[in-house]
Amino acid sequence: MKNSISYPIAKKKSKKLKIHHDTRIDDYYWLNDKDNPEVIDYLNSENAYTKQMMSHTEDFQKALFNEMKGRIKEDDTTVPYKLNGYWYITRYEKGKDYPIYLRKKESLEAAEEILFDCNEMAKDYAYFNLGSIAISPNNKLASFSTDTVSRRQYTIQIKNLETGEIYSDKILNTTGSAVWANDNETLFYTIKDELTLRSHKIFKHKLCSNTTEDSLVFHEKDETYNTFVYKSKSRKYIIIGSSSTLTSEYRILNANTPDGKFKIFQKRVRELDYSIAHFNDVFYIIANSEGAKNFKLLKTHETKTKKEFWEEVLPHRNHVLIEDIEIFKDYLVVNERENGLNNLRIMSWNGKEDYYLPFESETYTAYIGNNPDFDSDVLRYGYNSLTSPSAVIDYNFYTKQSDIKKEQKVLGDDFDKNDYESKRLWATARDGVKVPISMVYKKGIKLNGENPLLLYAYGSYGSTIDPSFSTIRLSLLNRGFIYAIAHVRGGEYLGRQWYENGKLLSKLNTFHDYIDCSKFLITEKYTSKKHLYAYGGSAGGLLVGAVINMNPELYHGVLAAVPFVDVVTTMLDDTIPLTTGEYDEWGNPHNKEYYHYIKLYSPYDNVEQKNYPNMLITTGLYDSQVQYWEPAKWVAKLRAYKKDSNKILFHIDMDSGHGGASGRFESLKEVALEYAFLLDLEGIHC
Repeated sequence: MKNSISYPIAKKKSKKLKIHHDTRIDDYYWLNDKDNPEVIDYLNSENAYTKQMMSHTEDFQKALFNEMKGRIKEDDTTVPYKLNGYWYITRYEKGKDYPIYLRKKESLEAAEEILFDCNEMAKDYAYFNLGSIAISPNNKLASFSTDTVSRRQYTIQIKNLETGEIYSDKILNTTGSAVWANDNETLFYTIKDELTLRSHKIFKHKLCSNTTEDSLVFHEKDETYNTFVYKSKSRKYIIIGSSSTLTSEYRILNANTPDGKFKIFQKRVRELDYSIAHFNDVFYIIANSEGAKNFKLLKTHETKTKKEFWEEVLPHRNHVLIEDIEIFKDYLVVNERENGLNNLRIMSWNGKEDYYLPFESETYTAYIGNNPDFDSDVLRYGYNSLTSPSAVIDYNFYTKQSDIKKEQKVLGDDFDKNDYESKRLWATARDGVKVPISMVYKKGIKLNGENPLLLYAYGSYGSTIDPSFSTIRLSLLNRGFIYAIAHVRGGEYLGRQWYENGKLLSKLNTFHDYIDCSKFLITEKYTSKKHLYAYGGSAGGLLVGAVINMNPELYHGVLAAVPFVDVVTTMLDDTIPLTTGEYDEWGNPHNKEYYHYIKLYSPYDNVEQKNYPNMLITTGLYDSQVQYWEPAKWVAKLRAYKKDSNKILFHIDMDSGHGGASGRFESLKEVALEYAFLLDLEGIHC
């Protein structure tokens, strides 16, 4: 390694930030202006430095990229699904980065009709994403949305599927999704606030009219809420939803009368979180009403939607979280989570059958797939594990037989699932709580503390990181790495209470759980401080940022992807996208108690003069979720404060946002950089 290479030094331009009689000095606040050429020059210098520091791994990165790409079947298709008389399929072709969307009328033997070829649509852009497609009820039109900046501000257009004409209608700054009324002429869509990017207005567009004449249907004025619109599976209702972290509210309108007035389903009540599904003349409701933290299932007639009319279908259970339902003409399928594991419960409407699909693995992921037809005899679901590739399965309710429609193919000769082992361990946190860890590794490892181990976690928003299969990850496993997921509090792996015990004024539990899982893995000799690596992205980047301030000595290296690290400053600025909707997750620091609590763990505010691990930090210039300047400031401050000679590398994708590069394979280049960074620290170069 060429230690003589000088890293970039960001200028210090001190800014005082005062609130609650407390003053913070931010030397790098100026980096939040990407229109400033000096900022762009600094970011480019960081990219140049990272490239220099990793130049000795360039051939290895190319080899890793080709290795990972080589496992992926390039000429591939999704399992077809039928909707309103057509079979819909997504196809990938060899040598092409983007999908092709097509359909066939009535029969899979029919001639194919290409709806959208994203390879053609993307050819003039550094970044391209087709957001969503909505087909009109008469199958003649499609609304579709595109993002060519990577800021998740989609433009909606309409295509005539009979003539191929794309109409002149262009609706800017949307969430990307749209729904058709049953008249085939009216389209409902969601607009974002230009500054904060909060989805706040629902509009109605009439086909071939000027979009400036679109009528406002609903305005969500509460800045802690986002709004959205969709159509019920029954196709009878257009539904407008409003949601905050803790509370939800819905409005419904018969899709046959798009010019009618929406009716409130059940008005918002603080901390009443519910969702709705329609079937026949009944709405089914998943709700946390009356203290049901893990939710219960209820129903009500479509004309009596207020909470007072809701009738219980499935009661609340302390150890079972209801996550989702799927309705069929003769059966109800309930996606439940118990002891961290997914269960698919099959219940017949006549009350004669009630059972679970059998899953035998110690740690796995199962989920309800695409089931657009009430009259279907089969449930489509997905299954995979840390060692088993993803499978799409059709389960027949009547024959009780499962048909694997497709199993992910892993190309090449470096994968046999029998060569790998997965398990679930339980670490004891400092407050006595048992925290689960899912892990996978190649068989034959020895518990001698010499194994490199990459420990991933997220731990926020009640988002559960399920143990799923990855062909990409094989490039680490085959070189001796253990990959582990710490299911820390702040997620919903062990139910809603698991989430509530890792948010707001209990947020420190998330970081302590991760640290205690790390210590457990070291004590049990799965790894050691010399070989343990922390990994997290976005809110998971906040996690690893907080953790390395608290216990940097536990980790040899860190991967922090698009990390949310400047928590206090961001949460105090309600002009930044997403801030106001986050108050129920982190707390509003305009409140003194929350301010001081957030300041306790905010990674940027707690950088100290001490030793830090080797770090690779990544971001995208156009990130709308976590602004690029958060990691940029963090890197600059770490460089100024740290006392060691360990590497801090910063890679900025100058063309992308929160999700990284677009295209099927382009994103693998960043993974190759990350893996080369880890493997280089382990002295592995082939």
